[in-house]
Amino acid sequence: MLVVTAEASERNKGPILEVLRQEFAASRSVLEIGSGAGQHAVYFAAQLPQLTWQPSEVAALLPELAERIRLAGAPNLREPLALDVRAVPWPVAPVDAIFSANTLHIMGWNAVQDFFRGAGGALASGGLLCVYGPFNYAGRYTSDSNAQFDAFLKARDPHGGIRDFEALDALARAQQLTLSADHAMPANNRTLVWRRRA
Repeated sequence: MLVVTAEASERNKGPILEVLRQEFAASRSVLEIGSGAGQHAVYFAAQLPQLTWQPSEVAALLPELAERIRLAGAPNLREPLALDVRAVPWPVAPVDAIFSANTLHIMGWNAVQDFFRGAGGALASGGLLCVYGPFNYAGRYTSDSNAQFDAFLKARDPHGGIRDFEALDALARAQQLTLSADHAMPANNRTLVWRRRA
């Protein structure tokens, strides 16, 4: 099986790693939602050996992900899990942290709501939710390139699009998650971090 490499994942993995080193310093178990072809999972598991990294993806995309994980053979990288954010509850034991990159803008809004509900159910006390991607603030784009990207997303799927930070924060707060960091990232992206109260 040909294992695909996504250029965006290669470009952003270094800057994301620097955030995760800081944010996940006290974590031991991480669930990744929407692992795609597994580039982030393999890289982060290798660079953060204290973490047990659980990749996940919808069932239709699991074979390619499973092949990359198998080839990596990292001791702290678990076999990928079939997980649809719409599932109630998610089929996972409580974890210290949840990570997801470039997913919320390709989900419909109902699935985004399901994502936060599922994350709320899967995070242990004191756990972290860490989400990477482009976001709007006060209904405004942070760059012309993000405005163009949003138009592309909505042309492809009217239910997709760059999400407003304030709407996401409201979903997080409904799950007893409090914003603890908002990291500026390259290419007009952000990494948002919410924490569950211990």
